[in-house]
Amino acid sequence: MNIIIVGCGKVGYTLVEQLNGENHKITVIDILEEKVRTITDSLDAMGIIGNGVSYQILLEAGIESAHMLIAVTGSDEQNLLCCAVAKKAGNCQTIARVRNPIYSMEIEFLQRELGLSMVINPEMASASEISRIFQFPSAVKVDTFSKGRTELLHFRVTKDCLLNNYELIHIRTTLKCDVLVCMVNRNDQVIIPRGGDFVFREGDRVAIIASPTAANAFFRKIGIGSTPIQTAMIVGGGNIAYYLARRLLSVGIATKIIEKDSKRCDLLSEMLPKATIICGDGTDQDLLMEEGLDKVDGFAALTGLDEENILLSLHAKKVSHAKVVTKVNRITFSGVMNDLNLDSITYPRLLTADNIIKYARSVNNASMDSNVENLYKLEDGKVEALEFSIKENSAVTGTPLMNLKIKKNILVCCITRNHQVIIPGGQDEIRVGDSVVVVLTNARLHNIKDILET
Repeated sequence: MNIIIVGCGKVGYTLVEQLNGENHKITVIDILEEKVRTITDSLDAMGIIGNGVSYQILLEAGIESAHMLIAVTGSDEQNLLCCAVAKKAGNCQTIARVRNPIYSMEIEFLQRELGLSMVINPEMASASEISRIFQFPSAVKVDTFSKGRTELLHFRVTKDCLLNNYELIHIRTTLKCDVLVCMVNRNDQVIIPRGGDFVFREGDRVAIIASPTAANAFFRKIGIGSTPIQTAMIVGGGNIAYYLARRLLSVGIATKIIEKDSKRCDLLSEMLPKATIICGDGTDQDLLMEEGLDKVDGFAALTGLDEENILLSLHAKKVSHAKVVTKVNRITFSGVMNDLNLDSITYPRLLTADNIIKYARSVNNASMDSNVENLYKLEDGKVEALEFSIKENSAVTGTPLMNLKIKKNILVCCITRNHQVIIPGGQDEIRVGDSVVVVLTNARLHNIKDILET
């Protein structure tokens, strides 16, 4: 596809970086020459210096033949106007990043009236991710499929966990758990276990797929706490904190926010009357203990400084038993971050890029007659989880999975049929109307039939 990206900040750079692997023709626009050069000098993209709202600049970028325009400048209003102009000039798919909470209740109106294909709010997406993690304290990351009926949960095998030195086959035969292990990350090497004799080790990062009920039962049996949190402390009162507190309060979780800006505290008190708002320095250890850090169930470090969030999270892990979530926006030293052994990390920038790329992939798949409905990139892009919609009979339907010649490093993880979640065994088969989740490494699939050896 021909894709135009307006805004060459952190999100714009990440979008170009990830879309480069999708064989698209990409043009970037920004008013700052150095930002455009940063992308064009290191990535495969054309660059134009100018205002992306300008009709002439959009014409120069090829808007008349563009398939998609993505506006991710620092201004919500500029992003919306840019998309509106692009829609009139080229009738392409348009995506706008909109961050201000003032628009959060108007997204559907804006999308409908401006003809937007997608509106993405990074802070709201991060709050949603943290909320899901708090609902599954055993997990370090949670992805959803089949409209929330199926969860892909990532967790670590600890020294005292039942899975340590445990064979895979015993999850079904001994524990009687209806979950499927679809991926294990061991020392940065991704393994898709196919044999029942696979043995888990301490430090493994494991991904399972299951219904929410089955996942909770599994975590209880292996000795990892699965009780949802009842109390939460948030340090930093920005937009993510607002969206997160709103979600937590709506499900009855007592929420406390510590923010040092008094005017922001007044605003938060008005917007979140049921939350406890503390005006103070969240890096003050005495203040944190006075406010009950050692007793809370969940802790989120959401200040504007990555380094501060990391230190706060390490401190919270040391003095409490809370589930800890750390916001990181700039640092990408994933190896170093893993060594710190933080519970869960949320990257608003990467979440934004991932959501946009998922949409771009779905548009591209539609043009290629693909049946991919959903896509998640896992483990720094080393693994993909794809959700397929089965619309017609083919070589994969009507045959037990054990009789299909499925390619190496591909695993059929879940089948959703008539709103029922099936964790498949060898005797199960794929049928028309099913939604099927497949996890894979080192491959690219556009159609469910591509899972088979040729």
